[in-house]
Amino acid sequence: MEKLRILHTNDLHSHFEHFPQIARYLHKAQKDRSVDQVLTFDAGDFMDRSNPLTDATYGQANIKLMNSFNYDAITIGNNEGISNSHETVEHLFDHANFPVLLANLQEEDGTRPNWALQDKIIKTNKGTRIALIGLTAAYPLSYEPNHWHVKTLKAAMDEVLPKIAGQYDVLILLTHVGLNMDCFLAKNYPEIDLIIGGHSHDLLKHGLEVNNVWITQTGKWGNFVGNIYVEIDNEHQIQKISPHVEPTSLMKSEPADELTVKDYLKCGKEILSREYIADLPKQYDNSLDAAIEVSMEAIANFAQTDIAMLSSGLFLTPFKKGILTKYDLQQALPHSMHVVRTTLQGCDLWRLVMEIEKNRHYLDHFHLQGMSFRGKIFGQMYYRGVRYDPVEQSVYVNNQQINFKKNYQIAVLDHYILVPFFPTLAIVGENQFLFPQFLREVVGNYLSKKYPLTGSDIDDGKRNCSQDN
Repeated sequence: MEKLRILHTNDLHSHFEHFPQIARYLHKAQKDRSVDQVLTFDAGDFMDRSNPLTDATYGQANIKLMNSFNYDAITIGNNEGISNSHETVEHLFDHANFPVLLANLQEEDGTRPNWALQDKIIKTNKGTRIALIGLTAAYPLSYEPNHWHVKTLKAAMDEVLPKIAGQYDVLILLTHVGLNMDCFLAKNYPEIDLIIGGHSHDLLKHGLEVNNVWITQTGKWGNFVGNIYVEIDNEHQIQKISPHVEPTSLMKSEPADELTVKDYLKCGKEILSREYIADLPKQYDNSLDAAIEVSMEAIANFAQTDIAMLSSGLFLTPFKKGILTKYDLQQALPHSMHVVRTTLQGCDLWRLVMEIEKNRHYLDHFHLQGMSFRGKIFGQMYYRGVRYDPVEQSVYVNNQQINFKKNYQIAVLDHYILVPFFPTLAIVGENQFLFPQFLREVVGNYLSKKYPLTGSDIDDGKRNCSQDN
């Protein structure tokens, strides 16, 4: 009888405050002599550009820390594949000491990225052949504009499974597709033995068995680490899978941990603070309205539209007068979301405004959950070039009453298409996702042109902060 121990993480989202405890736990568990072998995996969204150190190093700080976790393989999540430019992703794993498995993402020409493997077969110390396949969330509207070709889960599985047939004894999937799609895979591909998943932030404390396939997931942010025991007979067939999770809160802490985590934040802040963006006049000093207005100007300019909308909850802090740094902007708008150019017929734009106005008071204090970090509350919706008359229930575009038969283009965010409050955008909107810049980069580029730096000494000393912790 062979006994394996599988450790796994998912959706760490750059929550470095848990990394010291997780590292110690993994290092100790990886030396477990009560089992024949220990394997360690991650199921994606290990980075999040809302964290200053991740943003400042374009994820390289995450790779360095993940190298110390001794992963045997990982897959990527949407935060790696969509929140970064194509070029950033191409070099994200230049210094990784673990393989990246990804069967459903290709370059535009159909070739496999040079940093990813479609699958990998490893042989345990006792000769069991384990096939590993990685899958990420198939979001064509986001991946295609970022110069990737993403395949459906079915298309990817139907391609890879025949290629590896007969070459493995155990099949494990590393997925960042969410629990519903993991269940789809389990129901339609019974040859799978185990799915180590992520994306939907479900906490499966003892796993979930679907169609004799075990699905595991550890919630989010490194609050838990997955721990699976697998028993395999002498014919290399699985006899038992026993999943559970370990709370990070119960893992050993050391006095130096707090200082280590503070150093991560300090390092990111130092790097971003050395990169100057604009010299803002006094009208922006602690004015949330001014920050929102100029940001709507920015996304309208970027999308080449006359009208735009943004919600106040996105702005965690207002701007300030004087020199605006990348750190200032990162603190104000930490979210990695993209601008979308939406085309709507006048009657549908009217309906969108009605949806906004109907939900306005509810959304003002609505607490956001999931979808990475999109702010603490939704807040108030602001318009640029659009005015609503509540008495007549009329909508005016650029001071003219809306023409129901005319087409209008409005700059919005992917966020507004994903949330359920404005169905018009998702159902009838012709939505063009604009890449590679995301919201704060769009705003920063616009501010740098509108309020250029004059007589400022710009230190371009980028990314030389020590990350030895």
